[in-house]
Amino acid sequence: MLEQIEAFGKYLSYEKNESRHTVRNYRSDLQQFAKFLAGIQIKSFNEINHLVLRQFLADLNQKNYQKTSIGRKVAAIKSFFKFLQKKKYLEHNPAKVLHAPKQDKKLPKFLELDEMVQLLQAPGEQGFKALRDRSILETLYSTGMRVAELTGLNLEDMDFLGGLVRIRGKGAKERIVPIGEKALAVLYRYLEERAKVSHDAKALFVNWHGARITDRSINRLIDFYIRKTSVTKKISAHVLRHTFATHLLNAGCDLRSIQEMLGHNSLETTQKYTHVTMERLKKVYEKSHPRA
Repeated sequence: MLEQIEAFGKYLSYEKNESRHTVRNYRSDLQQFAKFLAGIQIKSFNEINHLVLRQFLADLNQKNYQKTSIGRKVAAIKSFFKFLQKKKYLEHNPAKVLHAPKQDKKLPKFLELDEMVQLLQAPGEQGFKALRDRSILETLYSTGMRVAELTGLNLEDMDFLGGLVRIRGKGAKERIVPIGEKALAVLYRYLEERAKVSHDAKALFVNWHGARITDRSINRLIDFYIRKTSVTKKISAHVLRHTFATHLLNAGCDLRSIQEMLGHNSLETTQKYTHVTMERLKKVYEKSHPRA
């Protein structure tokens, strides 16, 4: 089965153009599934039926996996079994009956404007590292792009005159997004420092060794600068994406434009930010209205 999982990973990468994160996560989920099958003495695909699949999900529940994690594993299995059927490893697809658990609706976390300003100013303005880190924070907040999209940026993706950036999103889909003047001003200064470092000729953001910066490094630097501010929230890099969308919506930007800038396929995905703003409005109303 491990051989088929590797083949599936290549199929996702080269035929489906899935992101490296999706490929890595699906491969890990399927390796876990293969280990489970070995533990219950299942040795061939033909022995797998809907009862075996439900047994795997029950095992995940017993181990207290979160619904989001189980949902991703279900998606990985369903996609894998479609692939197996397509490649004639299976005649019937038992994963068709699988359904992901209904997800709990959680409101996205975001930073208030003053908290965001504190974070943007935390790196300082002198030297390669400070200017690079501030450019990263400014770019994430100014465009709402994902961390993986940011680390994949090349110099040629920046249109400084037009104030635009080309982003390669999930499934290799490209979109053009505006980037603010303040972010561009810091980027100009960072590029002057970048030129002094031996670097990857294509990558926009590089580390001290000149190699393209990694997602892990981005998450580490955000943790580091959050600790330097008075912000008490525990946040991830993805919170800056939520902050971008929430601040735009609060300022009156229409939902469809936010959807395009975030690269969401469905407007329904973007609509979660309306719940954030409604909760905020309700709190303001309760504090302010004499009859609330």
